[in-house]
Amino acid sequence: MAHLDPSLFPLYYPEWQAQYEAALFETDRDKLLKCVAAAELVILNRLQVLVAEVGHEPEQVAMSEALRALRFLKGSPAQ
Repeated sequence: MAHLDPSLFPLYYPEWQAQYEAALFETDRDKLLKCVAAAELVILNRLQVLVAEVGHEPEQVAMSEALRALRFLKGSPAQ
């Protein structure tokens, strides 16, 4: 499998996006659950930071979608 150049895909939300992407691309089921938990934690921490701030609606939508995808990954059967 060819490795993708990460510079081709900029991180718009570096506070949490790298952890999220690591979970998305993890293929080992045991590691996947740990990556998902780590990604959920950084996303939830970032949400707490943004609660008192305005102007972050696009990031909040992205985090909501990311959390939905992570829930799906947790529920996916082992392959």
